[in-house]
Amino acid sequence: MSFYTSLSGLQAAQTEMSTISHNLANVSTNGFKKSRTDFADVIASNLSTDPTKLVGSGTVVKGNRQQFTEGNLKTTGSSLDLAISGDGFFAVKTNGIGSSVAYTRNGSFQVDPATHNVVDAQGSALQVYPVDADGNVTATGSDGMVNLRLPETSGTPVATSKVTLDLNLYANAQVPTGTFDPLNASTYNNSTSTTIYDSSGKAMTMTNYYVRQSATTWAVHSYVGNQPLTVGGSATPTTVTFDANGTMTAPTTPIAYDPFTPSSGGAAQPLSLDLAGTSQKPSAFSVVGRSQNGATVGELSGVSVNESGVVTASFSNGDTVKLGKVALANFANPAGLRQNGNSYWSATGISGQASLGGANDNGFGSLMSGTIEGSNVDVTEELVGLIAAQRNFQANAKALDTANQISQTIFNIRS
Repeated sequence: MSFYTSLSGLQAAQTEMSTISHNLANVSTNGFKKSRTDFADVIASNLSTDPTKLVGSGTVVKGNRQQFTEGNLKTTGSSLDLAISGDGFFAVKTNGIGSSVAYTRNGSFQVDPATHNVVDAQGSALQVYPVDADGNVTATGSDGMVNLRLPETSGTPVATSKVTLDLNLYANAQVPTGTFDPLNASTYNNSTSTTIYDSSGKAMTMTNYYVRQSATTWAVHSYVGNQPLTVGGSATPTTVTFDANGTMTAPTTPIAYDPFTPSSGGAAQPLSLDLAGTSQKPSAFSVVGRSQNGATVGELSGVSVNESGVVTASFSNGDTVKLGKVALANFANPAGLRQNGNSYWSATGISGQASLGGANDNGFGSLMSGTIEGSNVDVTEELVGLIAAQRNFQANAKALDTANQISQTIFNIRS
């Protein structure tokens, strides 16, 4: 029996060394959780056995217990690198025919250029809950989760039809000499440039030139690109007049230009200029207010994730769109999860079914953007454990060798 007792010790020590080796091999694996080998002694007895004379029969591996302590948090600066500070797992939908939901602590995500989904290194899509414009979740549960997708653009193009400028024209400005020439800055006093848009959302520049004519009058020349704008078919500049207090008296309505054809092509585009609020005072020329009613299609310029897991996309046209709230899962007994490889886990009867929610909800940790959770393996601790496992293996091997020597002595008695 001592042979089998020592053999069980050898097998147990070998299992422990394998577990430690696996931990050490994944010391740099993001989101990895180390395991610990637990043992139990084996006792063979019956009702008639004197309990004071029981001799054990070795050891048995009771299980490899996963340790879900938090790993080291590493700052990366990438907004799609996420870490859970506290309890919870990311939910990802695996790709392929047999796609299913898996759970992971590895929050290293990127954008799939083909689908624009936010995915991990295996191509599995990060799951989120849809939200409204204020970031409030509109669907919950496993059926409510959707892939997080980053749209390329936002908004609908709108052609500019009105530009509003609120200016102050310098009351002591000199009257320029010479005929107005937009290429000669000495022939006008000031100018303003305003970005406007055609019907396809392409940007153009409307430039207005202001020329002092007398103590109370100014001439305004307007161009889009190099094309002069006309009123009633004439390119004659619009006259703007002021009273003695510097308040504008004319024009009293917006200047309605003839429709012009954008340089990018397309239909003729109407445009008006509203100078309401413009004044003439003895202070430097300034633009007090400027606006236009056109819009362009915005291109994706950035993405952010707050502590609650709400993902917000920013676009070049100034739009911000909330795309969803990162879905998190938790389990009654995380140690009972099945390890699937690739830092994935799946639910089992021992772990219980996933409890779904979001960051900062009851039972879930907070979310950190620009951070990745590393492995929770402590190299020093594992090396010490490896030494102890090796010592146990050698001790059991010595016991086996001793039992063999005793057997040989018994065989030699007969001979």
